[in-house]
Amino acid sequence: MTSPIQKRALITGASSGIGRATALAFAASGIDIALVSRQEDRLEAVAKEARNFGVEAKAFPLDLAKVEQVHAQIDSIVAAFGPIDILVNNAGMGYTGDLINTSLADWQRVIDLNLTSVFQCVQGVLPGMRDRGSGTIINIVSIAGLQTFPNWGAYCVSKFGLMALSKTLAMEERANGIRVTALCPGSVNTPIWETETVKADFDRAAMLTPEIVAESILYVALLPTVAVIEELTLMPSIGTF
Repeated sequence: MTSPIQKRALITGASSGIGRATALAFAASGIDIALVSRQEDRLEAVAKEARNFGVEAKAFPLDLAKVEQVHAQIDSIVAAFGPIDILVNNAGMGYTGDLINTSLADWQRVIDLNLTSVFQCVQGVLPGMRDRGSGTIINIVSIAGLQTFPNWGAYCVSKFGLMALSKTLAMEERANGIRVTALCPGSVNTPIWETETVKADFDRAAMLTPEIVAESILYVALLPTVAVIEELTLMPSIGTF
């Protein structure tokens, strides 16, 4: 599937995993991409690879955990890159630990990155989408936004919140021509499993690949404007583990 007209997308968490795979899938389909992540060198490497497809691809280093700065930074990116047709909110963090031992600082860090930063990214692109009467927002939620898992409390709460944000946004913006999709993948083999805040021993070979998830994101993004997938659950064939 290719894009019939030139589109411009902003992808967060684009330096690795699902974000990187989505950036390259979009570029291969002729979509110009603004890439957001903290890691400037890795982000620029993805942008360079994406430019091989003949699209415009720019890296915009940004720490989304600093939520008080996100709205203004997204405004600046839109001003520099141009109107955003597709927003993919992919950045986030994993966190394991039982609720009784989760510190307030850790709780707030998970909520800030997984939920509040998405809210701020949305507010940054929404005025332009409203002005044009069109736009697609794809929030990468998680199966943890649909069901809870012990020792993943803070993470589940952040993802349930993101699901509520997605559904409310869809209802509010439908009349403005803006489509919102909540994509809920099961376990995906990404670097999240190697981070210091996640302690889990799963079979990563049985997980979804970032490329499989990216295919679904691209499909949602390129649907005709008369159609929208409001919620999509994508699981490994063996189910949750």
